[in-house]
Parts: sequence; structure tokens; C-alpha cells
Amino acid sequence: MTQNHPRPRTDSPSPLHPLDNPARSSLTGPHARFAERRGRILRYPADVTPWLALPDVPDAQDWADVAALAGPGGSVALAAFQEPPPQDWEIVFRADGVQLVDASVDAAPDPEAVPLGPRDVPEMLDLVARTRPGPFLPRTVELGTYLGIRRGGALVAMAGERLHPPGWTEISGVCTDESVRGQGLASRLVLAVAHGIRERGETPFLHASASNTGAVRLYESLGFRLRRRTEFLSALVPATLPSADGARRPSLR
Repeated sequence: MTQNHPRPRTDSPSPLHPLDNPARSSLTGPHARFAERRGRILRYPADVTPWLALPDVPDAQDWADVAALAGPGGSVALAAFQEPPPQDWEIVFRADGVQLVDASVDAAPDPEAVPLGPRDVPEMLDLVARTRPGPFLPRTVELGTYLGIRRGGALVAMAGERLHPPGWTEISGVCTDESVRGQGLASRLVLAVAHGIRERGETPFLHASASNTGAVRLYESLGFRLRRRTEFLSALVPATLPSADGARRPSLR
């Protein structure tokens, strides 16, 4: 008689492409120093970036570990990951996205771009609040190189690095103040960040909202091509979770 055996719970290397589960590829690779772990679940510190990393095919125990990390009613953010949360988790945000990779980017340094670091974080957070390019938190700057352009001493545009799967680096945080839009600053900074990534022997990639057609066209005009369509979502951990006997008990940290 054939017996059913549970799937082994291992952290063996994923058989998928590193960009298919980029947060996990990052936290098990170049960004391992940031990883907070419970079971097979990995996440960045809450003040670095909100993304959480699941195994390629999560099981019930994995979702229980996610709940324990986030706490009852806690928010869980998944980037460029295809597995939906369990049915009783409330999805509070979902957006179709695209993943673009360097195909023929004419990367080049920019003479006006200056490195940004921890001392620049208040200005960076202020620019992000005005322009809303996506998640950028007090320690996001630690994930990689960030470059900015100043006018009259004020930070008016920036771009930098976020997820870092082996051999790849994501360009993120691309934003420009409304007062200087239309001057090509975002394009110049993307090309400058891409140049630094290329200099390390890695390949730039990025994510964008599928509905932001202007940004997608811009990136394609710079030499990025669509690799795959994906989605971004945020879900809330239920106040109670089912146990092995079917009863529902409060989710615990």
C-alpha cells in the first residue's frame, strides 16, 4: 500500500530562477545579514523594508510561522510572489506588477549624482512622502547604494538599490520632486545606479506597478524588458488560526 509522506521541510536552494522569489533569494544570499527567521520564513527588519519571504511552495506550518512573526492582526507584505495567503487572511492591498530586467541598458555614471547615506535619510523620507515611489523606511538606505540629485542644496530626485538576489540587484526608490519633473533626472539616476550594479558584475532589474504605464514605458525606453508579470499584496493575519485538531486558537508570536 502506498503511503503519503509529508513534503520535506528544508532550506535547500530553490530550483526556480532567483527572480521568481526575489525576497527569499536576497535573504538567503547577499542580504542574509538582515534576515529575521522563524522556521522557513524570513523577513527584513520592520524599519528596513516590509517584504517577507516564504518558501517557493509554502505549507500550513509556513503560514503559521508567518502569523507568529507578524502577530494577530499584523500586516504581511509579499513582493513579486505568486502564492496567495490562506483564504481566511484578509487581503487589504493587491496590485498587478511587472518585473523588468536589463536587456540593453546604456548604463553610465552621472556627474550630478551624489551618494546618499544615513545622514540624508530625513530628506529622503520627505521626498518619498511627497512622491510615493513605494516602500522606503528609515533603514532602507542600508540595502545598497542610493544616489541623489540636489538643486539649491535640496534633494529633488533619487534612486537606489533594494532586493539583492545572487547576481542581480533591484533598482528601487526612483522618485523626482514635482518641481523638476520633465528634466530626465529619474532616467539619469536609474542609468547611474545601473552602472554601479554592472561594475560589480551583476545585472539590474526592477519592479513597477502594471498600471503605471508611464514608468513602464520609461524603463523600456532605457533598455529594460519585461521578464514576467507578478503582483504585490498585503494581507492581515487572522486573530485566530486553526490548529491541527480543527479548533481555532489565537495566533501567537
